[in-house]
Amino acid sequence: MGNSLKAIVAFVPSDKCQKYLLEDLEEMPVDKMVDLSGRQLRRLPLHICSFRELVKLYLSDNNLNHLPPELEQLQNLQILALDFNNFKALPLVVCTLKQLCILYLGNNKLCSLPLELRLLQNLKTLWIESNCLQSLPEVVCELSLLKTLHAGSNALRTLPAQLQRLQELRTIWLSGNLLSEFPPVLLDMPFLEVIDVDRNSIRFFPSLAHLPGLKLVIYDHNPCRNAPKVAKGVRRVGRWSEETPEPRKRSGAVIEITLDEKPSPPPAAKPEPE
Repeated sequence: MGNSLKAIVAFVPSDKCQKYLLEDLEEMPVDKMVDLSGRQLRRLPLHICSFRELVKLYLSDNNLNHLPPELEQLQNLQILALDFNNFKALPLVVCTLKQLCILYLGNNKLCSLPLELRLLQNLKTLWIESNCLQSLPEVVCELSLLKTLHAGSNALRTLPAQLQRLQELRTIWLSGNLLSEFPPVLLDMPFLEVIDVDRNSIRFFPSLAHLPGLKLVIYDHNPCRNAPKVAKGVRRVGRWSEETPEPRKRSGAVIEITLDEKPSPPPAAKPEPE
């Protein structure tokens, strides 16, 4: 079915037209996954909420701005993709899905996140990139198992000090924000492995050599006067990245450390839960 025809049918709320968009998805799929991405949907068909064993639900690239309360029936859901829609607020019913491990909210119109998000204590990956966030919602700092946070392409100027609570956090993507200085809270998070502050307004980088878990730092496209110093084996992407990281002294001699390869940018593919 062509996208233009789907777009026309999507305006018609009848059940017959909605089934046409779903291409006769009537029964619970064997793989416990439903992918309705790019179907021009304006509302979630209620019979999807009857698939109570569903584990993965992809609703990306539609025209959704709300979700039905019946979604609460999907208590086995682990992955929910709501990116590339028209949400101005996160529907509170999402916060009732307590088994969620991965939540995609990127490319919407979110200016905040509800306090009820704290109920998702199994959440390990949160994508909130390309929204309208001027500050990182502090409720994110209450997601104790969070390992990966994608918050790029917003309007963030600072990060809350409470972020330090997230001791499981390993990867943070902050590219394309309005950071004028390297977020101080990140200096107190020794467990971080990947820090991306590409495309911000950072003019000076403090040393990151004291972060024992760090593996990769991306700092390109900043008006910085220096490259961040890093420990041996840490990869850097940015201006002066070919220079040596923090030198190591051995028997009075300075041993230079060279980096032979540069890492690839973050993957476009969405990960599966661990």
